[in-house]
Amino acid sequence: MHTVWKGAISFGLVHVPVKMFSATEDKDISMRYIHKTCITPLSYVRKCQTCEKEVEWEEISKGYEYEPGRFVIFEKDELENISGEANKEIKILDFVNLTDIDPVYFQKTYYLGPGDTGSGAYHLLLDSMRQTGKIGIAKVSIRSKSSLAAIRVIENCLAMETIFYPDEIRPISQVPNLPEKVTVNEREMEMAKMLISQLSTPFEPEKYKDEYRGRLLEAIEHKVAGEEVQSAPALQKTSVIDLMAALQASLDATKPTDGKVALGEDASVTEVKKPKAKPRAKKVKEPVT
Repeated sequence: MHTVWKGAISFGLVHVPVKMFSATEDKDISMRYIHKTCITPLSYVRKCQTCEKEVEWEEISKGYEYEPGRFVIFEKDELENISGEANKEIKILDFVNLTDIDPVYFQKTYYLGPGDTGSGAYHLLLDSMRQTGKIGIAKVSIRSKSSLAAIRVIENCLAMETIFYPDEIRPISQVPNLPEKVTVNEREMEMAKMLISQLSTPFEPEKYKDEYRGRLLEAIEHKVAGEEVQSAPALQKTSVIDLMAALQASLDATKPTDGKVALGEDASVTEVKKPKAKPRAKKVKEPVT
């Protein structure tokens, strides 16, 4: 598995080096948006509406819009300093019972493996948590985002569940049309309880399957086997030829009759006689690939 984070768990004066791994993986079947007219995949483009050009990652910062059209800007290092990302620490604040946490708080699960050093401390924490039946409530910063987390034991491995802060949980009172106190027929209640009892069983996750994904994979295989396949048109891999073609077209439209322009096979301009009135060349955007 790919290591997504390196740091340490701390509780009291104990320091436990760990490596973090994603415990889950997305099994969704990836679909791309396609332009139906020409079967070309659509791409996400980072375009500045003011400069009318695509923007490279190194030109991008983050900003908070505190008033319409007014921003305060933060660079990556500023956000890391604020988040505490640099300390690479999972600091356990308290130990609680797992049953005390409602599942609505849980976000994402990570496995925590031993670091390159300190395996003794890792197993000490794991065994002590297993024997006491407690889980640790910790604070951690991952990718410049501070989060609460629950540290617990899964088999012979420490695991971390990121959890929401209380103010991130919407109150139940916001749910519309919730029933108020309703009188229930006792006979109906007994029958409902009997039905629940009959359907009760130990949790066996392996018996539950993603039926939609299975049907979608089957449909994909059926279409491929039946050659119901459409090909996207070949796109230019660089902007040089398109740029030269656009310049040639602009010059053809504006050059005087005695002007000479030659484009070689490598799409470079070999001779250009400028017209008296210099046209303003329009910047051509690189094609989306």
